[in-house]
Amino acid sequence: MSLITFLKDAGEKLFGGKDSKAAPAPAAPAGAPAQAAPNADERAAKAIEEYVRSQGLNAPDLKIAFDGASATVTVGGQVPDQSTREKIVLCCGNVAGVEKVKDEMTVAQQSETSRFYTVKSGDTLSKISKEMYGNANQYMKIFEANKPMLKDPDKIYPGQVLRVPS
Repeated sequence: MSLITFLKDAGEKLFGGKDSKAAPAPAAPAGAPAQAAPNADERAAKAIEEYVRSQGLNAPDLKIAFDGASATVTVGGQVPDQSTREKIVLCCGNVAGVEKVKDEMTVAQQSETSRFYTVKSGDTLSKISKEMYGNANQYMKIFEANKPMLKDPDKIYPGQVLRVPS
């Protein structure tokens, strides 16, 4: 288990604010017994889970919980490989309102872990590549490692946390 820290005010706006992308709670089917409405933490967890799945990062038994008081996401379940694990952690953490991710996932196929890098104002993938690898032309390695969350190598933002493979 590990605890990864993120900037709370940076990232995808999945819940709260005018740019909210969180879906409203689904209505119960006609004739179904009434259930208690999900609370804000449950709705946030569901929005984060939907975001992870929208990135194509499927793990059959993925479990995501959110605690608004501590701004912490807890993610568990088994994932197929280390790359998927790291991408799921980044999807959970690169959400506005999330400050920490508690990683309780297990990995079916172990491999080398990546380093994480927090983007600073003025950073580009080339600049990060120069700092991390000593060669600015290795930026596509970082871009590829962060797909599908990154769609364009020029679209990174301060506070975003990226995977930097060895």
